Parts: sequence; structure tokens; C-alpha cells
Amino acid sequence: MSNVLPFKKPSQRERARRTTVCRSGFHKWEVDKKKQFDVKRGKLITIRRCRHCGATKVTGD
Repeated sequence: MSNVLPFKKPSQRERARRTTVCRSGFHKWEVDKKKQFDVKRGKLITIRRCRHCGATKVTGD
């Protein structure tokens, strides 16, 4: 037989915090290292992606 794993739903407070934080402009940015070079401009770029909502922000270094 297989093992039964308990399913834990995120609390209402936790779900609301994620959406409210990003909507207010306070994203949790992480550097995305998949694409670091912009072919059109010929420059190195840094792509930052929000951990919660997936929004992206590009900065040229």
C-alpha cells in the first residue's frame, strides 16, 4: 500500500498576503539566470522575476 500524505491548504492570511503584497508594488524579486544577454542591444542584462506573482523586471548593467 502507499503512504497517505496530509494535504495542508495555505491559510487565508497567507494567500491574502501574497496577492496584496504584489498588488501594492512590494514584489519578492529573484534574479533569473536563464537569459543574461540581449541579442538586439548586444548588452548584458539582469532579469528579475517575482517569486509570488511571476512579474518580470529587466535592468541593463
